[in-house]
Amino acid sequence: MSISLYDATVAGFIRTTEAVAGILKKGRDYYQEHALDLESATEERLCGDMLPLHFQINSVRHHSLVAIQSAQSGHASIPAPMEKTDYDSLEAFIAETLEGLNAFSEDEVNGLYGKDVVFKLGERELPFTAENFLLSFSIPNFHFHATTTYDIFRMKGVPLGKRDYMAKLVLKMS
Repeated sequence: MSISLYDATVAGFIRTTEAVAGILKKGRDYYQEHALDLESATEERLCGDMLPLHFQINSVRHHSLVAIQSAQSGHASIPAPMEKTDYDSLEAFIAETLEGLNAFSEDEVNGLYGKDVVFKLGERELPFTAENFLLSFSIPNFHFHATTTYDIFRMKGVPLGKRDYMAKLVLKMS
């Protein structure tokens, strides 16, 4: 049996987005336990020239849920800025992302195979097929921003480990 487009995209997006939700929870707990300003976390950056945590969370959503929606519509672009960037909103944003990802059916996503998707960046247009857009553009971006979220919290001292990022393993069931 071959792997489906759904398995290669949405199933992994769900697992890692659940991990990001757990990272945000551990970050909240750590900041509260150590009497740190939780709202300051939303503006934390891994490096001065990198974008802040709220951008990373927005990008996790954009390169997962919005990527599938873009493949459906055939049109993709850069992420729109978030309206609210307080900590509660980041956690709600990730919860809504999970809800949206879980709403996709396997047939719906697998049916995207071969569909044209155009990513527009200003005047520039990059033509993709849905599977190439998701596999070569969205997935790497998704993991970059999820990893950066993890790294920001690790940098601030939140006790996270590799298992926090890896989330649920998909094991062989006998």
